[in-house]
Amino acid sequence: MTQPFTDIRETGLIAALPERARPYARLMRLDRPIGTWLLLLPCWWGVALAAPLFPNLWFMLLFGLGAVVMRGAGCTINDIYDRELDARVERTRVRPLASGEVSLTQAVIFLAALLLVGFGILMLFNRATVVTGALSLLLVFTYPLMKRVTWWPQLFLGLTFNWGVLLGSTAVTGGIDPAHIVMYAAGVCWTLAYDTIYAHQDARDDAAVGIKSTALLFGEHSPRWVAIFYVLALLLLALAGWIAGLGRTYEWGLLAAGCFAAVQLTLWKPDEPEDCLKRFRANRNFGLIILAAIVLGKML
Repeated sequence: MTQPFTDIRETGLIAALPERARPYARLMRLDRPIGTWLLLLPCWWGVALAAPLFPNLWFMLLFGLGAVVMRGAGCTINDIYDRELDARVERTRVRPLASGEVSLTQAVIFLAALLLVGFGILMLFNRATVVTGALSLLLVFTYPLMKRVTWWPQLFLGLTFNWGVLLGSTAVTGGIDPAHIVMYAAGVCWTLAYDTIYAHQDARDDAAVGIKSTALLFGEHSPRWVAIFYVLALLLLALAGWIAGLGRTYEWGLLAAGCFAAVQLTLWKPDEPEDCLKRFRANRNFGLIILAAIVLGKML
């Protein structure tokens, strides 16, 4: 039997911060940047796909800052909702709200500050992007509740985390075209794949406390379903590229991404939490391969 997987605390960036700031940094998951990457990459996909040739670096930077802030806000919302459940799960019981390091009032005030900063960043874009970004708050505030009511919370996470594809489109063009809608759907399938892998870390604890997930829904059949989600994501990405008129280089990039995902899925050990986290984190590289494919597909 593997040992319980728990959060690593007060290391790296967190340890470099003043002691009073550390619980808030962990509330934002600054020590776990993979979530920021997975929120940011769809934004960059959207910007790159909408660009005439090379993506606007100013937009890429703004989305980078926005991803850090809004990922932090999303994690804070999640921890506010789950503070009692988190205290009953081995991996999450050390989170600031669950452990009592941060009070509910402090978390709410911190969340308001993050949302204010996020809105300030959003206001640097055009009106269409401001409206589209504001609409995403409906998902940001509701998706953490989905694991209580449906076996498919990963689907709602996908709808939330990939909203950036649409924001990238509006930032560059002021609207949303069919290629971006298809790419958004591809991102949702991608999230279903990687977050099912992630959810296997907590499968036993989640079952004990009544939390639902695709990991519990699929059980031993999860590898097959994850493979299906990756294939669907790649097929939809191919369709998005065809609609956008991307070059053959884009197709080779998708092939490379597919091979990378196949290797990760072959190596995945669903019953080992640390391996689940490793395969989950590998999706940053999958997303970067797709980004490179879009950029090169525009140029070659």
